[in-house]
Amino acid sequence: MEWKPEEEGLRQILTLLKESQSPDTATQRAVQQKLEELNKYPDFNNYLIYVLTKLVSEEEPTRSLSGLILKNNVKSHYNSFLPEVAEFIKRECLSAIGDPSPLIRATVGIIITTIASKGEITSWPELLPLLCQMLDSQDYNVCEGAFGALQKICEDTAELLDSDALNRPLNVMIPKFLQFFRHSSPKIRCHAIACVNFFIMSRTQALMLHIDAFIENLFFLASDEDPDVRKNVCHALVLLLEVRLDRLTPHLPNIIEYMLLRTQDAEEAVALEACEFWLSLADQSICREVLGPRLPALLPVLVRGMRYSEMDVILLRGDRDDDADEEEPDRDADIRPRFHKPRSHTIKHNVGGGDSNMSGGGDSDDEDDGGDTDSSLSDWNLRKCSAAGLDVLANVFGADLLPVLFPILKETLFHDDWVIKESGILALGAVADGCMVGMVPHLPDLVPYLVCCLSERKALVRSITCWTLSRYSHWIVSQSHDLYLRPVMTELLKRVLDNNKRVQEAACSAFATLEEEACTELVPYLGHILQTLVFAFGRYQHKNLLILYDAIGTLADSVGHHLNKPEYIGLLMPPLITKWNVLKDEDKDLFPLLECLSSVATALQSGFLPYCEPVFRRCVSLIEQTLNQNIANTQSPEQFDAPDKDFMIVALDLLSGLAEGLDGHINHLVLNSNLMQLLYQCMQDPMPEVHPVRQSSFALLGDLTKACFQHVHPYIPEFLPILGMNLNPEIISVCNNATWAIGEISIKLGPETSKYIPLVLNHLVDIINRPNTPKTLLENTAITIGRLGYVCPHDVAPVLQQFVRQWCTSLRNIRDNEEKDSAFRGICQMIQVNPGGVVADFMFFCDAVASWSHPKEDLKEMFTKILHGFKNQVGEENWRQFTDQFPMQLSARLSAMCGI
Repeated sequence: MEWKPEEEGLRQILTLLKESQSPDTATQRAVQQKLEELNKYPDFNNYLIYVLTKLVSEEEPTRSLSGLILKNNVKSHYNSFLPEVAEFIKRECLSAIGDPSPLIRATVGIIITTIASKGEITSWPELLPLLCQMLDSQDYNVCEGAFGALQKICEDTAELLDSDALNRPLNVMIPKFLQFFRHSSPKIRCHAIACVNFFIMSRTQALMLHIDAFIENLFFLASDEDPDVRKNVCHALVLLLEVRLDRLTPHLPNIIEYMLLRTQDAEEAVALEACEFWLSLADQSICREVLGPRLPALLPVLVRGMRYSEMDVILLRGDRDDDADEEEPDRDADIRPRFHKPRSHTIKHNVGGGDSNMSGGGDSDDEDDGGDTDSSLSDWNLRKCSAAGLDVLANVFGADLLPVLFPILKETLFHDDWVIKESGILALGAVADGCMVGMVPHLPDLVPYLVCCLSERKALVRSITCWTLSRYSHWIVSQSHDLYLRPVMTELLKRVLDNNKRVQEAACSAFATLEEEACTELVPYLGHILQTLVFAFGRYQHKNLLILYDAIGTLADSVGHHLNKPEYIGLLMPPLITKWNVLKDEDKDLFPLLECLSSVATALQSGFLPYCEPVFRRCVSLIEQTLNQNIANTQSPEQFDAPDKDFMIVALDLLSGLAEGLDGHINHLVLNSNLMQLLYQCMQDPMPEVHPVRQSSFALLGDLTKACFQHVHPYIPEFLPILGMNLNPEIISVCNNATWAIGEISIKLGPETSKYIPLVLNHLVDIINRPNTPKTLLENTAITIGRLGYVCPHDVAPVLQQFVRQWCTSLRNIRDNEEKDSAFRGICQMIQVNPGGVVADFMFFCDAVASWSHPKEDLKEMFTKILHGFKNQVGEENWRQFTDQFPMQLSARLSAMCGI
């Protein structure tokens, strides 16, 4: 019996569909509720498919909406549909795939794909053969509808289509798609390329067999009159560049010419797809060779692509001279989610020794797209892609790029049209990273020019200038303060108080980058800086306040204890504490404020004492609330939501800041709280990858160990086994902090550490010998092994030979400090217990000793004793042969330090 709808049921559903298009939210809610109720009727979905495919008298939007509701039902409840309902829906979909209306065809295609992606593609064996057969239909609508459905299926289930589970249908489908590349309809050509493109990245065998025919067809379509076809051709070539460069190489000169043309396509979507090609090509080793000769043609195209379009300028109100917008309220939608970076224990390096902290850009450098921070433009667009292209090419070509770029910069930077001038300033910032060395001779002229641009009339010029200056902050800081740092800083701080919100944001981010570069060089200007930042507190709206917190936290990190002066504290703390008191415990704005306070507490040290008690208590309370909510959610998930663990992570990190800054002064606060019990729970958080709760817990444990060990001591038997279980280098950040905490505990625990060494030593030796272990983890591991050897030399010395060489090479670049001191005392004690363990690697030990600038006297004596002991052991002649292999500098340092 064929299913037929009842008139009354049909009328009800049509009424609902019409009501659901009402703009009134109350009406929409009522409709939602009725739809939920109707889902209880088994044949409700039959009505929905019937309206979509059979009720041609109804308006298209109503029919399509019926299909979309059905699609949601398929997604949520398909497995509980009655078999006859499922069959009816499948049959109706296939019969309506050639509906005359493009909207209805597309909706039917979406339902087919949704059914297929529910794992049904295996139990609907006739689907793919039928769709492929429909491609040959003389009826355009049937062919287009089938292709639309196939494109969605290829996108959603590409892997499954290439598996044995379906007898590899691609062996038939791909040659079939290739036949349609030259179809008379652009829409069909477009579907055909799009379908094949889904299989490039996975190097699907069926496609690799036809790769030459595929490339030949792409070339045939290169100048197709349809923009969507051109866009798909460009996309295919970008993907092939990554996957089958060997097949493209003979054609590369022609492809480069083609992509140059397409990057200037009148359709922005095509130009953007083509522009991606330069990003991909920069990753290939042949880039310099094939692209070098075409830079004079390419760079003007990229810089032109960086201009704001007329539409952008309207959206950003860039054409208004009166650009004061700070009175307009921020919309929540404009505020991007922020991500907290949990604490990680790192070690300071000797300058020039490995990667010192002079990274040139700092953390606020994640906007290498020319600082478009407005969410209406935060999507990837031609401007950002062109700027990113110039950035990566600057890194490939270095100074060789500049002779081509300079004439373009001359023309754009001084242009009367502000849109062109703005694109030149963006280009100047984009090449900063790759061309720094070649730019240096020109910066004495360019930096003052940029400082002038900070007072341009157009807000968009002021904001991009902030970003570009920040890209050169490393150079600015290293020059004469009077000539560069002071004027840059003065003008940037004026822009921090600009009337335009976009300029405020750009200036605040740029200033944070400058702070990271300048560090204590900013101390003479602290009063002026703080007055400006605190004044901004009173003016900034929600979105920029979050960036201001970051600038204040970065300032505290950069100048450290120099902030601890009554007049600075008097300026800075009242507005921060006011915000702190206003924000509720569940407000996400607490994150950036807590991060900021964490840096401030660490910097102010004892200066933070008047504020520490309420801050400490609230952090403990946030941790406790999060843990309790987590327990409630685990026990009855339908009743309680899972907590946002970021509250707990940020609170743990602020407590670390307090422990580090206040040192022993935190003692009575810990004593009168349940923090240690809470910390024990946090250390066992089950999800280290997703939520770095453990990472932050171990950082706090290490800081509390240093500040008030008497409260940690009773928990050592519980804590150390957990630390030992977290020495897994696959989860680097957790492993790093656990390793550091073990070292701190061993120093305080002394010889008592002996019973815990079997829990941790083998893991640490494995980590230090692992290839490709990140530098920070290697250094922390070496220090902790050294510290274990310092407190328990007899427990660690027997395995000295297994780690001594890696140990020495890991620590040769780090600065003299307490951690290095205790670790080297440990290695010396282990060598005294087991001198044979170091014999084979003695040269590495000598090199590590020479890395000290000013060791304490008694440590210097230990070094001297070991070196002389070794010399006496091997005899004068052997010693001379041994030291003859030393580089000059090493011999000189050792003889100066140890008289040998």
